[in-house]
Amino acid sequence: MRPLRLDVAGFTVFREPATLDLTGADLFALVGPTGSGKSTLLDAICFALYGTVPRAGKRGGVGGVLGPSAAEARVRLVFESGGQRYVASRVVRRVGKAGQPQTKHAGLERLHPDFDLSTLDTGLDAEQLGDVLAGSPSEMDAAVEKAVGLPYEQFVTCVILPQGAFAEFLHASPASRQQILVNLLGLGVYDEVRERAAKVASDAAARLEVIDQQLSLGVPTDEALADQQARLDRLRRLATEVDAALPALATAEQRAAGSAEALRAAEDQLRTIGAVTAPTDSHALDARAQEAIAAVARADAEVAGAEAAELELLRARDTAGDPAGLAKLLDAYERADEIPAEIDRHAAALALAEAAHAAATSTVRDTERALGEAEAARDAARTGELAAALRAHLQVGDDCPVCLRAVEEVPGVPENVRLTAAERDVSTARAGHEAALRLHRDTDREETTARTRLEEARARLDRATAWFIGKPDRVEVAALLAAAHDLAKRLDAAGSEVRAVRRHRTAAGAELDAARAALARAWAGYDRVRDGLSVLGPPAADREDLAGSWAALADWAADRATALRAARDEAALAARGAAEALTAARSAIDALFAAAEVTGTGQHVRDAAVAVERASAVLTNLTEARDRAARLRDQRDGHQRDATVAKALAQHLNANNFKRWLLAEALDQLVDGASALLMELSAGQYELGHDKGEFYVIDHHDAEQQRAVRTLSGGETFQASLALALALSDRLAGMSSNATTLGSIILDEGFGTLDGATLDMVAATLENLAARGDRLVGVVTHVPALAERIPVRYEVRKDARSAYVERVA
Repeated sequence: MRPLRLDVAGFTVFREPATLDLTGADLFALVGPTGSGKSTLLDAICFALYGTVPRAGKRGGVGGVLGPSAAEARVRLVFESGGQRYVASRVVRRVGKAGQPQTKHAGLERLHPDFDLSTLDTGLDAEQLGDVLAGSPSEMDAAVEKAVGLPYEQFVTCVILPQGAFAEFLHASPASRQQILVNLLGLGVYDEVRERAAKVASDAAARLEVIDQQLSLGVPTDEALADQQARLDRLRRLATEVDAALPALATAEQRAAGSAEALRAAEDQLRTIGAVTAPTDSHALDARAQEAIAAVARADAEVAGAEAAELELLRARDTAGDPAGLAKLLDAYERADEIPAEIDRHAAALALAEAAHAAATSTVRDTERALGEAEAARDAARTGELAAALRAHLQVGDDCPVCLRAVEEVPGVPENVRLTAAERDVSTARAGHEAALRLHRDTDREETTARTRLEEARARLDRATAWFIGKPDRVEVAALLAAAHDLAKRLDAAGSEVRAVRRHRTAAGAELDAARAALARAWAGYDRVRDGLSVLGPPAADREDLAGSWAALADWAADRATALRAARDEAALAARGAAEALTAARSAIDALFAAAEVTGTGQHVRDAAVAVERASAVLTNLTEARDRAARLRDQRDGHQRDATVAKALAQHLNANNFKRWLLAEALDQLVDGASALLMELSAGQYELGHDKGEFYVIDHHDAEQQRAVRTLSGGETFQASLALALALSDRLAGMSSNATTLGSIILDEGFGTLDGATLDMVAATLENLAARGDRLVGVVTHVPALAERIPVRYEVRKDARSAYVERVA
């Protein structure tokens, strides 16, 4: 597996879209400050493939892939594996009110061979790129593992070695390490071969069992084939004999059918003519119809007389006066008689109103005079009061303010009793005057109303007198109205009479219709009987005499029945002879079937043909069965050989000796390569070995002491893990049947623990490994000396908004 291009957007610190283009790079380094996002790019590669971030600590968790302010994270990885290119993509979005991250898209596609990667520069939402291998998170695991060749746990152990997982292969259990080597070397193919061989052996054994069961059913002999051929010949002769006998049978059947039909016809005619009986009610039906006709004629005459009488009354009503108009005129006379009395009442009311108005007018004049006198008395009292008020300030010898002469004596000041009484009198007089004015207005209004009503009554009397001019007087009007009421009563009686005779006519008509319908049904019955005898020549009917027609038909039927009985007897004799001939013809054919041992169904030609067809089919089946048995014997021999070979192969591979030997050989080569690298990295101190799958080191600086790898220090563990990782990528690729599995190795570990000489040796080793061109080698490092030795570097930097990656010289 070799990464070619990685596109991210919204993925942790990479809030803005960023691209890591590894096309054409065999050895590269990711450089940049701590926390800038270098390891995040490796996390993105793992997430695109397996949906997991190695440093998250939880398989399948997506909570840490979204940036703090990002609503969506997109990752797309283009990689090469097994000579084909693939693109894996995943999208994570926040959903719900809580904004929980959730994978909304996961897909894996195999790119078309001529696909141009430069077309991906348009963004992360490209159209379908090739053949879809997975379209959901649940489908991704199996599809990615098949394309890459490794599950997630082995991918982060052998291809991308993230921080903290660098020494996992070194410290892995023998079983885990063995499984990794099985996947890397493609040794699982031997398990597939063993399983397939076992299946081939099982299938061959099953086929042998089926063939043995078929052969156990027996194989037809030559005698059985000869007997079946003889039977087929007999049946063919039967078919020929049946064909020869059929014309005689057909003739006999025709004669028997004709005789039976003639007998049935004679018996039917005899039964039909014997059933002719004249109905007993024929005379009554004719009489009923005649009586109904007479009743209708009488009813028609009654209707005509009643309608004529009613018409005469209607003409008299047209010449008489209108009852409503006459009643209205008489009512007008009566209302006019009431008007003089109404005029007298209104005249009396007017006289009373005029008298009351005159009295009110006099009262107004009296109260007006009294009010004036009271107001004059009040004014005099007010003047006296004013003079008295002046005296209160006068002294003897002062000038009088009225006469301007000296005052010789000042009179006493009186009390103001007169003014108070005068003002009370004025109030009383004014109230009386206002009451008189109100009464005067009321009586004036009543006088006007009485006069108006009197004038209206007199006008109505004048109009009524003028309206009656030229009209009949009251007596004449009363007489005309009485005559009109009498005519109306007579007209109602005439109408009732017309309706009664019409109902009688309707009933008579219904009776006539019923009588005619009964007579028609009786004639229809006669016609059905006569039509049934038409071939025998019955007598003609008299359509005016039903009873006579029935009597003539019954007499004719009695005479004709004697001749039909004789014809019936002759037909019965001929039918018995034809039936005997038919029985003989059928017996002859049945004898042919019995001789051939064939059970017939009565369809002789078909029965013979079916028997021949069945016998021929049996002969064919016997012949094919013998040929098939020969083929089965040949097939059994082949299946027996396949089962023997497949069973032996499955037994050999089931012991795992071959695969165990291959694994031991691969581990030996891996340890040899890693040990040589470790000797160089440790300046000749350590050599790597293994015993029963467990790794150990030989410490040449400590009397060749053999130590478990878990006793190494951190720096020593890094050297041993690096040696194993480089050897794993270098040695096993040549041994694997799936050589592209380790198409890349990316190391994310602290190279700062190495001294200068070891660092040079590591850099040279990485350069040699990448120089072959068959794998991609990448490192994540902070060591400038190592970064400068690597030809392709990608600088990762971060600001307040996002992280960025850029290829530098």
